[in-house]
Amino acid sequence: MTDGSQGARSLNRRGVSRNFNIILTSLAGSFAVFAFAEWVTRIEIVPAEYFPYASTVAYRIPGLLSDHTFLADVAATFFVWLESLFVAVLIAVPLGIALGTSDLAFRAVSPVVNLMRPIPSVALLPLAILVFGVGLQMKIILVCYAMAWPILVNTIYGVHDLDPVAIQTARSFGLNRLAIIRRVSIPSAAPLIFTGIRISASIGLVVLVSAELLSDSSSGIGSYIMRNSAGGSHMDSILAAAAIAALLGLFMNGVFFAIDRWKFTWRYTREQSL
Repeated sequence: MTDGSQGARSLNRRGVSRNFNIILTSLAGSFAVFAFAEWVTRIEIVPAEYFPYASTVAYRIPGLLSDHTFLADVAATFFVWLESLFVAVLIAVPLGIALGTSDLAFRAVSPVVNLMRPIPSVALLPLAILVFGVGLQMKIILVCYAMAWPILVNTIYGVHDLDPVAIQTARSFGLNRLAIIRRVSIPSAAPLIFTGIRISASIGLVVLVSAELLSDSSSGIGSYIMRNSAGGSHMDSILAAAAIAALLGLFMNGVFFAIDRWKFTWRYTREQSL
């Protein structure tokens, strides 16, 4: 019992040390990138009027975060992103489970999925504007389309590539097809499905800001960038808004990573024990 407790404490200490080293490495890498960006902008290959110093952009970020108009644009982007992600999960996960659990459906849809998945969602923006206009509906549909593919693909392959031994074992215990999907297939594929959701979250933010920018939207981070780029004299605000969009994406990825560690702790525990 004592040996087990000591082993657990040792594993926890190794995990804390590993996380601390990851944080230090990330901070050092971020500082190095910022220092390089500052050096590149200081030598003024491009005039500072059009490509402001990195420190100037960083100084502008707190000002934007205290601007209620800009915060309203950030909130608009965030809630459209959140709604689009919810719809994408609601559509892609059940569809992926249905396609992944049937060998016939898997073989039938694989060519279609592999053909349509590489199509850039932003390339469909003109068609989306013609069909749905430039309002909220267009942005949700376009972003949902972009988000759905990683979730759908990960769900299909996560369910389809399940260990046959696990399925045969479940059948030996008298479980029917629906019970096997619910109690074996979905739990086994859950880590891969959640990875697809994390990937989709980042893709969706990029597509959403691009759609706001190119469709002359009335709200959102992309709309703010478009409004300030008209005169060409607010590059610090434009780049600061882009940096805030990146920070928003980093924050959301961190939230998903924390959920991943909480729900699928065994994956990280296994890594720490190696």
